[in-house]
Amino acid sequence: MKKNKIKLTKNKKKVIKYINKQQYSIKEALYTLKKISFVKFDESIDVAIRLGKVKDYNVIKGVVNLPNGTGKKNCILAIVDKENEQSSKLAGANYSGLHYIEKIKSGWWDKNINIVISMPKLMSKLSLVGKILGPKGLMPNPSINTVSINPEKTIKEIMLGSVSFKSDRYGIIHLSIGKVSFLHKYLLENFNELIKNITKNISSSSKGNYIHNIYISTTMSIGLLLDIKSFDT
Repeated sequence: MKKNKIKLTKNKKKVIKYINKQQYSIKEALYTLKKISFVKFDESIDVAIRLGKVKDYNVIKGVVNLPNGTGKKNCILAIVDKENEQSSKLAGANYSGLHYIEKIKSGWWDKNINIVISMPKLMSKLSLVGKILGPKGLMPNPSINTVSINPEKTIKEIMLGSVSFKSDRYGIIHLSIGKVSFLHKYLLENFNELIKNITKNISSSSKGNYIHNIYISTTMSIGLLLDIKSFDT
């Protein structure tokens, strides 16, 4: 009996041709990901950083200003007082105002919202919708720069490439560093700034946290394991 041969599609052959290493330098990985991107949209370049531990694992979180942005269009809800409502809107917020607390309580929501910012003096009022924003991962938090006394400045920083990161319960930080269409130079600058920032946050946290491994992928591709010895962590 003849065995049925597995037929590989043109795209799968393309992937096999370029995926030929166990570990990659960041430059090699970016080159390879661009080569195997065959979908009809501009994919994100995503990084997954797994933190190791010696003792108890602590959450690592912070904010990084990517010099070239992520290429992602943000939808910002600014829950601010009347004085800052118009300036937040002009700075780039899609929705702005204190009345959105009641709207959210009543069931309103725009599924495109991916950032919610507010002000310290409003946090007690914001607790009324904490059970709604919390599960979405959108509850404003000063440690990730979404609670600010100057919401206009914060919004402008976000528009220019400021993004927050937080390790999940498995000790993994997920973040996009740009799009496939970005120049290699811009992706490298974003990646290096991210690693620099996360390393700083690890060193200032409790003992025992370190970078265990890093995978990089596009939206639709498999992840490529980076050789962390090829760059300074």
